[in-house]
Amino acid sequence: QVQLVESGGGLVQAGGSLRLSCAASGRTFSSYAMGWFRQAPGMEREFVIAINWSDGSTDSADSVKGRFTISRDNAKNTVNLQMNSLKPEDTAIYYCGAARRSRSVYDLWGRGTQVTVSS
Repeated sequence: QVQLVESGGGLVQAGGSLRLSCAASGRTFSSYAMGWFRQAPGMEREFVIAINWSDGSTDSADSVKGRFTISRDNAKNTVNLQMNSLKPEDTAIYYCGAARRSRSVYDLWGRGTQVTVSS
């Protein structure tokens, strides 16, 4: 059974940086894309950033452009999210997701990791 496991969340001051990782475990894993979503208290889950597994192309929400970057390690089935210049509004639970059957539908999720940015 394939699982996604996130790591790297925590508490950081505004302007600081954090790096999240997501590892896909299981014997076989393939996906069209992997990405990060976040959910703040009382809010719906929103898209943050994603990477195309085949060519490495990326897409990100306007709110994180220039601050967040995503990278992948195909051999390890891992994606990393580097978050710089963090703002209090980035505070949320961050979820890793995988789009295994089509590029735009995420059907596998991790449990999430908390990111808290203090002002």
